[in-house]
Amino acid sequence: MVQVKKKEGETVEAMLRRFKKKLLQSGVLQAARDNRFRERDISKNQKRKEAQARENIRQKREYLRKIGKLDSKKKGGR
Repeated sequence: MVQVKKKEGETVEAMLRRFKKKLLQSGVLQAARDNRFRERDISKNQKRKEAQARENIRQKREYLRKIGKLDSKKKGGR
């Protein structure tokens, strides 16, 4: 944690500049920015389940196209 105490006769702006400088030097701000959009690692089993679900959806869509219930020219379901 970065802390800055106001020196005697120092303006708030000068103290804020010192605080920002110390914050940048400490690396706290960069670490927070790096972790902002970080996603957790997915386990092998979870990856496998997601891949199987995608494959099942793909097979169902392909089957519906073959029997003519799904328009082959239309893309996306939204």
